[in-house]
Amino acid sequence: MKIGYPCINQSLSCRSSRTFRLRSYTDERLLLTVTENLRCLEDILRYNADHGILFFRITSDLVPFASHPVCTADWQDAFREDFAALGTFIREREMRISMHPDQFILLNAKDPEVFGRSVHELAYHAEVLDLLNLDMTAKIQLHIGGVYGDRDASIARFIERYLCLEEAILRRLVIENDDRRYTARDCLRVHTETGVPVIFDTLHHRVNSSSDEPVEKIYPHIAATWNSRDGIPMVDYSSQDPDGRPGKHAATIDISDFLRFTGEVCPFDVDIMLEIKDKEQSALLALAALEGDRRLTQRGVTQTISKGK
Repeated sequence: MKIGYPCINQSLSCRSSRTFRLRSYTDERLLLTVTENLRCLEDILRYNADHGILFFRITSDLVPFASHPVCTADWQDAFREDFAALGTFIREREMRISMHPDQFILLNAKDPEVFGRSVHELAYHAEVLDLLNLDMTAKIQLHIGGVYGDRDASIARFIERYLCLEEAILRRLVIENDDRRYTARDCLRVHTETGVPVIFDTLHHRVNSSSDEPVEKIYPHIAATWNSRDGIPMVDYSSQDPDGRPGKHAATIDISDFLRFTGEVCPFDVDIMLEIKDKEQSALLALAALEGDRRLTQRGVTQTISKGK
């Protein structure tokens, strides 16, 4: 079991998601921005390694406009050594990495242009993970998409589009349940037709009005969608913000609720992404709360990231 958080470390002053306006694009500006983003990503990985946080979601904005036609810079070649060095660090520390494109990435979109842009964006995400030289356990997570007035037709369209994707994307893609449209059972239906692994989102399961199965009942089916090449199943965990709309993530971890969930999925091993607003602070609290859980993986010695090593 590894514990992680997404994209931003609030204890550090940098962000690995720096960007700029599309109309301001130049190759030089792109390369300078990516230089700073990779430097910050290195700082985040160092922090995580020092603190035993071994699961991290890399921001989709690491390379701004990478899938947009405006991007003419050869950023892949320019930063090949930097990516390789970061990947070596990740592998040596036995860290787990994921990425999560935004909600506008829709494989089942009825608009062919939206679908085309979505495929280009997924290809960019896969390229980042490939440049890091990470194996198939580094995943890109995605929602099934829109319903468009016909759930069955939309699921069928997702399945058809998924099966036509290039292998570089297919081997990394996983799907997750959402809070309104598609339940964990819907995701299992897609898995049956495609073999795609399913990420279980705990908060989405709780607030989706069509999800009524106890975690202990449905989770074994979700865990079975992952094979050894895909790695330990990933889970997105959060609890409800008591003052927010249904589905709004809590500001900080509710330890009693968190331990209740880890008990519900026992004895399965899971890598848990904490989708909680205070990021690494909740990850540290979760690690402390799990002390003594035999599933937990922690390593505490950091190393220097050096290009070409």
